[in-house]
Amino acid sequence: MSEKITLKISGLSCNHCKMKIEKALKTLAGVENVQVKLEAGEAEVDFDAAKISEAELKAVIVDAGYEVS
Repeated sequence: MSEKITLKISGLSCNHCKMKIEKALKTLAGVENVQVKLEAGEAEVDFDAAKISEAELKAVIVDAGYEVS
């Protein structure tokens, strides 16, 4: 079943940051769609909760060098 979550991300400053996070999340099994909003400092993620958890999504963003809540 598909779920949608909005994650607040600290440290977004440019398009490179936006693309880095989108690329990292889109490579994960279970992630269906990612939209990072640079100005708002957030990422909207559509994902299959049976394949990946919210904690795993957040861990990938942290591994990319950003803070997430």
